[in-house]
Amino acid sequence: MDEVTFRSDTVLSDVHLYTPNQRHLMVRLNSMGQPVFLSRFKLLWNQDSWADSGVEAGGLRAVRAEETPPAGTGSLGSPPGSGRSGDGAGAQLDEDGDLDVVRRPRAASDLEPAGPSRDKVHPVILTQEEDDLLGDEAQESSPHDVIKIEHTMATPLEDVGKQVWRGALLLADYILSQWGLFQGRTVLELGAGMGLTSIIAATVAQTVYCTDVGADLLTMCQRNIALNSHLTAAGGGVVKVKELDWLKDDLCTDPKVPFSWSEEDVSDLYSHTTILLAAEVFYDDDLTDALFKTLFRLTRKLKNACIAILSVEKRLNFTLRDLDVTCEAYDHFRSALRRLEKLADGRRRFVVEPVDASFPQCLAYERIQQLELWKVLVEPVT
Repeated sequence: MDEVTFRSDTVLSDVHLYTPNQRHLMVRLNSMGQPVFLSRFKLLWNQDSWADSGVEAGGLRAVRAEETPPAGTGSLGSPPGSGRSGDGAGAQLDEDGDLDVVRRPRAASDLEPAGPSRDKVHPVILTQEEDDLLGDEAQESSPHDVIKIEHTMATPLEDVGKQVWRGALLLADYILSQWGLFQGRTVLELGAGMGLTSIIAATVAQTVYCTDVGADLLTMCQRNIALNSHLTAAGGGVVKVKELDWLKDDLCTDPKVPFSWSEEDVSDLYSHTTILLAAEVFYDDDLTDALFKTLFRLTRKLKNACIAILSVEKRLNFTLRDLDVTCEAYDHFRSALRRLEKLADGRRRFVVEPVDASFPQCLAYERIQQLELWKVLVEPVT
């Protein structure tokens, strides 16, 4: 298999399309028959500080958002310059009125690539010997340097949760920059996908409920939790993978259903959760509405005041209906935020605030300006 041919109805995350190490590692097929790839996301830890301070926040060698992540880290990133269109007002159109997409400029290190072109996806199917060799390479660095994530590539829209998206990396950076906010907390992530953000949260928090829907997706997520148990164990965090369907009012407590909730977990969730997370789940209007309804419903049952942190990428699309570049999914997300702010039941109020994204960058990826974080404070009415 020299190249992957993507069908027109598939979606591919930028995180997986461009890889500094110029190869994807296919490790197996999942239960749906989809190829599963292994990617390593490098954490920019300062190893000396890590050894001195355990899992304290001071152990980070932070990269500021305006800096370029170091080359050759072996982590997955995104093409430089993909955020050049700003808010869409400066989007370039060709003479026919079509969106003119300029190809990513090559870095100096790409002039004589050792392997295949970085503009194409070249999967490599691991043999046992190669897998063992990669394991030896991984052991040369500290196990706290790398997050290993298994994922699929080029999925239909309904399976995009099986990929890793930039918004999850941004939210992970925020967690690592807000150590005091998350330390010792109980956290609920909605639409966790492959679990990267939940894994990072569990390096700081006490308990993380990592939730999504679909037995196959949750099984892949559970596998990623196990692959990175050395990271969460260092801080004493626990990740519990559970099913949480936004289209249903109640949690599934049937013990015969995989990833269902026990009575103890339900009680702990409602008694102790103070932080809710959601990353890159605002791509479909109906699902966006369902998430906000779930957020409203859950906060009514939580015993403590809480905060929701939402990550979104403002994606620009040319539509025939408007004959212009628009951001329909993002606009619907902002509209839902405004509606949430107006909701009140006499006991709580919702305060929506944008989050300044200039916090330190601890994962190597391109933090484009279309990536945003929003904070929803759920406060009791006095």
